Amino acid sequence: MKPRYLLDTNIVSDLVRHPQGRVAKRIASEGEKSICTSIVVAAELRFGANKRGSVRLTTQLEAILSAMEILPLEEPADHRYAELRTSLESRGTPIGPNDMLIAAHALALDCIVITANEGEFTRVPGLRVENWLEKQ
Repeated sequence: MKPRYLLDTNIVSDLVRHPQGRVAKRIASEGEKSICTSIVVAAELRFGANKRGSVRLTTQLEAILSAMEILPLEEPADHRYAELRTSLESRGTPIGPNDMLIAAHALALDCIVITANEGEFTRVPGLRVENWLEKQ
């Protein structure tokens, strides 16, 4: 079975800024059907575009988001979140609240998180993480 890739905020943001860049090339190689993102990522990006007040940025972002599946946050992601947060806090290695939701979402759906924020996501036990912005 082909893996499913959940794009993190900084990866989608790079795709918005560089629509023919490294991330776009990797998506083409993996196949668009294997690419998705979380509603948490979409919310973060839409907030950022709204805060900047740029029509151009918002238009580019919406074009990118409309081309990929945005997954709703639903069960069993809530259970994975509770387990993950308990585990990370007890070890004294918590991550940001939105990253925690994204990680739990990816774990619940058995997706590989694609991010340039490896420092946070690699602390999550069992989470598969790749950085498509690294030089290959």
